[in-house]
Amino acid sequence: MMPGRGKLETYSLLGAREAPPDEYEIVTTRLLYYVGRGFEIDLPIGAFYRAHQEGSPLQVADWERFEDPRRTTYAAYTRLERAREESLDTALAALDPDADARLPVAWRATLGRVLAPLRYPLHGLQMLASYVGQMAPSGRIALCGLFQAADEIHRIERLAMRLAELQERWPGLGADARRLWQEDPAWQPAREVIERLLVAYDFGEAFAGLQLCVRPLFDRVATELGALAAMHGDVRTAAVLRALGEDAAWHREWSTALVHLVVTVPENRAVLAGWVGTWNPRARLAAAGVLDALGASARLPAIWAEHARLGALGA
Repeated sequence: MMPGRGKLETYSLLGAREAPPDEYEIVTTRLLYYVGRGFEIDLPIGAFYRAHQEGSPLQVADWERFEDPRRTTYAAYTRLERAREESLDTALAALDPDADARLPVAWRATLGRVLAPLRYPLHGLQMLASYVGQMAPSGRIALCGLFQAADEIHRIERLAMRLAELQERWPGLGADARRLWQEDPAWQPAREVIERLLVAYDFGEAFAGLQLCVRPLFDRVATELGALAAMHGDVRTAAVLRALGEDAAWHREWSTALVHLVVTVPENRAVLAGWVGTWNPRARLAAAGVLDALGASARLPAIWAEHARLGALGA
């Protein structure tokens, strides 16, 4: 074998390079065989992808130029999440086990009205992240969407575990969560925006609506819920939500990186701005309803200002 020939053949997909690629480059480059060539078998799903992925108004000549700022692989993701779970379990074990017995009646009512129904829109966010991953035009974007969906499942699981703890002390707390999600006026704007976004089939619109509009505001709702929990002595809920906020920071990072790639095509700015203009008002109505139920309406101006900075990425 000629010197260097084996290296060239092994990594030829990644082009000429002096040094071997790292793990992220090896396992994430050009994962989707069908992009640009179509599926091997002509089925109706092919027409769906041609219309809503290949035919999206959001176009970039080479989507493979996107890189996850965290350079997340499956192995790295599982290591990270294991460490975070162990850290959170350790933190919870150190807290006063009788703190729940001292929770104010009014705060328990708030938990029943907000924490318990929050699982429903979070399931919607998980399905939406899965859809963005499924319809992504590159493997690296797909992995970000799918790891984010896993983060949402983790968030739902941890909040469900916290609710179960509360119900051990206060039976019946949150028992009417489904009714509240379907009927409470505070939740109806959130229900509407989630359900509408679930049928926004275009990849670009699904990404913009979820990552630039809806999900950031639900993350802020969770942040406000955690801050209020700490104020009311609900140290366990506060600790769980604080830990979960680490995932939300990465979701913003990879979304920002993708937007920076997308807007290198000037025409994409108007496309993104149009979608942000459609979904931002709906997302704000959703957040306002839940924040009002939390008694946190006074925080809305500051939240809108922060949200506007994220939405401006697509302007």
